[in-house]
Amino acid sequence: MLIAAYGIHAIGHRLHGRTVAAWLVALWAALPHSVVLSLAYTEPLFTACAAWSLYAVLKGRWPTAGALALLAGLSRPSGIAAAVAVTAAALHEAVRQRGRVPAGLWAGAALGPLGWAGYVLWVGAQTGDLLHGYLRVQSAWKSQLDLGAGPLHMLRWMPPQGSGPAYPMAVLVVTASVVLFCLLCLDRTPLPLVVFSGVLLLLVLAVSGPFSSKPRFLLPAFPLLLPAARALAAAWRAHRHRTCLLYGTLTTVSLLYGAYLAALSPQPL
Repeated sequence: MLIAAYGIHAIGHRLHGRTVAAWLVALWAALPHSVVLSLAYTEPLFTACAAWSLYAVLKGRWPTAGALALLAGLSRPSGIAAAVAVTAAALHEAVRQRGRVPAGLWAGAALGPLGWAGYVLWVGAQTGDLLHGYLRVQSAWKSQLDLGAGPLHMLRWMPPQGSGPAYPMAVLVVTASVVLFCLLCLDRTPLPLVVFSGVLLLLVLAVSGPFSSKPRFLLPAFPLLLPAARALAAAWRAHRHRTCLLYGTLTTVSLLYGAYLAALSPQPL
């Protein structure tokens, strides 16, 4: 988790300076599902690999970016987002430079997807069906590409089935993520960060599965918090007391909700 936080800070510092970087990490740590970062889930590992992969892209270190995207793909299937971000950035750079790019750029772009492919094949090997085993495991979790039909169906039946705050909070987090993604695009954020966040958000919106888990899937999408971090950095300079009060409230809500998720919630985390 500390390596992930350091990577997030490094990206924020490179783009907008130390204050925004600090707020970016602070917001990431105060997300409603941040309790997952202290549990036996793969999100912290994925976030660490993805953050440093994206930082390597920003620095032009393509082989390093590809290798870290490979590790992100090995950590969990949504790690494909890091590979897509590296490949998209490499292609953009190649077009911008009219093909006059170092061989390391293509090596990095080729390395990234190998992690996700290895993950899928490993799951298939464990199930005894190399090519289709991964899809069978996802079907057991009722997770499949349905272009949003599953989440919309859940929303329709949420009032009678909702026995706690898990589903409403999930809806709030997903909706806020869509808004933040739009702000991220308008803010002229570097392409790899936009692509990485966009792919993760697309996977959440277009793939069915336990809706209460979707905020957890969005935890690695830290670039979505950049607009909010910049706003808090500006507010910090003008109204420190109010900003501290706001962040303290967010942290308290996150702490209480995290305790509820870990100890009381009947819904999948």
